Amino acid sequence: MSKFTFSPSLGWPVGIILAVLMLGFAVASVVLYRRNRADSDQTLASCIRRTAICVLLAIVALTPSIATATTSRAISATDVVIATDVTGSMGVHDAKYGNDIQMSRIDAAKNAIHDITEQYPNSSFAALSFGATGTLDLPLTPDTQSVNEWARTLHPEETSSSAGSSLDTALDRLLVTLKSIHEQHPEDQLLLYIITDGEQTTPQTRRTFSSLRQYVNDACVIGVGSEEGGKVPQPNATSADQWVIDPSTGEPGISKMDKAQITELADELSGSPLFLNAQTTVANSQIAQQANKWRVTETEHDRMRISPITWPFAIALAVLLVWEAASWIVTSRRLL
Repeated sequence: MSKFTFSPSLGWPVGIILAVLMLGFAVASVVLYRRNRADSDQTLASCIRRTAICVLLAIVALTPSIATATTSRAISATDVVIATDVTGSMGVHDAKYGNDIQMSRIDAAKNAIHDITEQYPNSSFAALSFGATGTLDLPLTPDTQSVNEWARTLHPEETSSSAGSSLDTALDRLLVTLKSIHEQHPEDQLLLYIITDGEQTTPQTRRTFSSLRQYVNDACVIGVGSEEGGKVPQPNATSADQWVIDPSTGEPGISKMDKAQITELADELSGSPLFLNAQTTVANSQIAQQANKWRVTETEHDRMRISPITWPFAIALAVLLVWEAASWIVTSRRLL
């Protein structure tokens, strides 16, 4: 539906001032003509012409327009970033995923990644792994098959390449990745999932993840492993008895899931922790319950589109100005 309206291109204050001035000149032109017509050679036609010029200028100052109601559709997509711990302790066989079968923490992480992609159809995913360093393994892509292929290739890093476990090796890469996605897709919902055993064995104090909150709509830290823990296997061990040795004791090192560290990390992200076990999986957790909230949404907004229509008035004004100029030229020649 369309309707006629005024929408001053210079703004209402300036438009009103100019319109009032021009209408004032129009009234003054009529008043002067009536007062001085006996003593002046001004004709009625010239009075009408000059008055019309002022009126047209007043109309143009108010910018006559056609307002048309339009409906715009905004599509909000979902971008999911998955960061997975691949430190040596992720090889410990003390994890469970929806049943009593024990598996390695990295295998539980793979199952979690598969279920995350199942919860977000028609979404885009980016994948990172972190151990000694943080690495963006898969840039943002809508191809869930690529994400699952990436998950299948995950394995604990060589213990010799890691000087202890530190969760904040993921921080810098996550910050760059999340910021880039947020800037490129500001209308999208951006979700972060971190999968880790929460183990922090380096002496340095872990940096806070709170700087990531400004870029994400929601976050979840998924804990794998058990609080009882288990021995850390050598990644390329040919025997089941080849364990990583704790240099402080000379005995096989025991790695335990750090529940407090995972909860603290989730709090820093203003998110929630999730601990995988024999009863809990991604598919039956709060992630599945909340997924509907963050899936692709389409909203409609009613707006008014303003289309100026000053050209008819501009043409009429140009004709009157040419007429006025011609009248001045004729009058000037008569006076010579």
